[in-house]
Amino acid sequence: MLFSVLSVFFSNSILSQDTVDEGGHEQWEFILEGSGDVLQLVLPVAALTTTLIKKDYQGTKEFAFSYGSAMVLTHSLKYLIHKQRPEGRDRYDAFPSGHTASAFSGASFIQKRYGWKYGWPAYVLAALVGVSRMEGPDGYHDIWDVIAGASVGVGTTYLFTSPYQKQRFDIGFASGNNNYLLTIRYHF
Repeated sequence: MLFSVLSVFFSNSILSQDTVDEGGHEQWEFILEGSGDVLQLVLPVAALTTTLIKKDYQGTKEFAFSYGSAMVLTHSLKYLIHKQRPEGRDRYDAFPSGHTASAFSGASFIQKRYGWKYGWPAYVLAALVGVSRMEGPDGYHDIWDVIAGASVGVGTTYLFTSPYQKQRFDIGFASGNNNYLLTIRYHF
């Protein structure tokens, strides 16, 4: 489904753009930038939606903490570091890349919580977001901004997220007053 949405997005972008614009930018640069804008939201939404579909409410809570802290840390660092954007605009919020932090937070959550089977494609898409921030027509970030954004996204996820394990058995033991109790509970 994600790939069909992206292919529709790409085909609409291709049909609506000339090969080179007035600023000397090629069509692929606009497509790359647009796909990065979409994927920086799709990856965390996919991670959150997965927790809800699986009724993994512990995962929902862990995602909220990891993604929320990634966004707070990213925007705090942007304010504190005050690095000018490399494309020359008079904006001082380049470090770290927020798009990249968002994408890598979603991708790393999917990988850490549900495994590499689902994580590696998410990381590929998150890397595409990072590349889009450097190679898009405006070049909003340099490599250090993107690396820092990815580090924030992955780091906060690994801080708050544990692997998903659907427990089937719950075993308990209690003792006191020469009595012993062993309980075994099976979850369907």
